[in-house]
Amino acid sequence: NNEDVPEEDLYSKPEEIYEVYETLHPVSNMYTIAAAFGNVHGVYSPGNVRLEPDILDRAQDYITEKLGDAAPEDKKPVKFVFHGGSGSSTEDIQRSIGFGVIKMNIEADGSL
Repeated sequence: NNEDVPEEDLYSKPEEIYEVYETLHPVSNMYTIAAAFGNVHGVYSPGNVRLEPDILDRAQDYITEKLGDAAPEDKKPVKFVFHGGSGSSTEDIQRSIGFGVIKMNIEADGSL
């Protein structure tokens, strides 16, 4: 369990996402990053998962700044996958897509 873990350590930090980017990007540009932004696996009722999509936006800004002139024009150097999207609000899903999510996993247990 993670009851004793500081809340900020449950979420990905821009520096961590950039480290993954630096590792994968020289190999290929065909990858996604599954950052932790409050997403969890399983089926949850709306309101039981507290997403923080701004984490993705901050990571895009951080990496864009690091890349400087080499950053893509849309300022979204990272493609994210949204693991554990079941029960997420439409607003959070839309914001996540706006911040670079290109794939979302939902309903992993087949109970729908």
